[in-house]
Amino acid sequence: MSSSGPLLSITRARTIAYSLADQALAVGGGFLANVALARAQSKQEYGMFVLFYSVFSFLLGLYYAAILEAYTVYGAGRYREHFGQYSSLIVKSNVVLTSVVTLILISACIVVSVVAPHLMSGAMLGLALTAGLLLSGYLLRRAFYVRRQPILAFGSSLVFFVTVGGLLWITADLSHLSALSVFLILATGWLAAWALFGSKIGLVGYGRSFLELEPNYWAEHWNYSKWVLATAFVFQFTTQGYYWLVAVFLSAKDVANLRALYLIVGPVEQVSIAVSYLIVPALAAHYAGRRMGEFLSVTKLYVLATIGITAVYAIGVRVAGRSVVHLLYAGKYDGLTNYLFALAFLPLVIWTGTTLAQALNAAEKPQFAFWAYTSSGVATFLVGVPLVVHYGLWGAVYGMLFSGATYTVALTVSFFLTVGRRSNLLVAAPESRLDLNPIMEREL
Repeated sequence: MSSSGPLLSITRARTIAYSLADQALAVGGGFLANVALARAQSKQEYGMFVLFYSVFSFLLGLYYAAILEAYTVYGAGRYREHFGQYSSLIVKSNVVLTSVVTLILISACIVVSVVAPHLMSGAMLGLALTAGLLLSGYLLRRAFYVRRQPILAFGSSLVFFVTVGGLLWITADLSHLSALSVFLILATGWLAAWALFGSKIGLVGYGRSFLELEPNYWAEHWNYSKWVLATAFVFQFTTQGYYWLVAVFLSAKDVANLRALYLIVGPVEQVSIAVSYLIVPALAAHYAGRRMGEFLSVTKLYVLATIGITAVYAIGVRVAGRSVVHLLYAGKYDGLTNYLFALAFLPLVIWTGTTLAQALNAAEKPQFAFWAYTSSGVATFLVGVPLVVHYGLWGAVYGMLFSGATYTVALTVSFFLTVGRRSNLLVAAPESRLDLNPIMEREL
């Protein structure tokens, strides 16, 4: 019996371990910052930080659309033979994009400070100064996953986590922890990671440029990214939008309450994200290579694994959630644990659909994620708003669950009516060339 099987299993296990550790460290830095600020500042102050961090989440959605989604699918798929040149183009584009974002945000701060100085806050200034660096941290890690080198992503996140942890400890000890300082600390963490690991991406600065090799690339990039960009404008309404609904109809303190609870729920989502960093490039490679049987098989396993992980975590929150809340927040949020028990099911509801969305993206069909998020956004306005108005924080929790369920149902229907059905047909009759986009038709 060949030893290649066990060796392959060990390699896969090591890859998954690095990915999980990377995600734990990358998100762990933000988690530490949130907990430290929630403990050190009033609920009002922490609530303002949450609101402006939700603005960053919106910018991150746009950034995914403009850079990361296409980079992941194309870098692991059709352009994998020219990865160095392709990455050089993406990194240069990232510099331009993040510089523009920074200038816009700083200009907005200047306008607010002049026109309505009472609305200016440390959280707003912190976002403006650091958004570009925070976004670039996602590109650094994603490049290593596209190269199938999660150990380098782990190394960069380790540098980020250690830097953030150390600066948080020093800042808290000096009693200078604020929304502004937290944003600056997070940005410093990613700056340190880029300084130590940026050269390892594998950029190619000699020979023919990528645009010389693929002169029509930006047209293809836009053809893919336009749906992801549209999705970025509507996906906020599934979860992030509820922070703003709570702020408008309730108070900033309730925003802090909702965010503090969501931080307990968030770790299981990070496990799912870590797995997705490994799965999506593999799915994209299977699709680009017309291996539709493998594509469908990996998708099924991915969905089942996601359901199992999120369900077990929800049960764990029910068992230990009360103690965890007390320990993390030193008794400050103890009265909210009943909300937590319901909110713990949100990752199960949402991530079941997200796995299918990522499979559709890997199959270069991002429009279906857009329509699913649109359905969720409609549910938020038609059902979520009345729930928040009439039932307060409980309404926000139930609204998030309902919006998430709407999103998942829409994606399930889309997947089975498109990729799932066509993949089965292609496996049965590969000569039919079903499920190939026009560009791949021409290449074949």
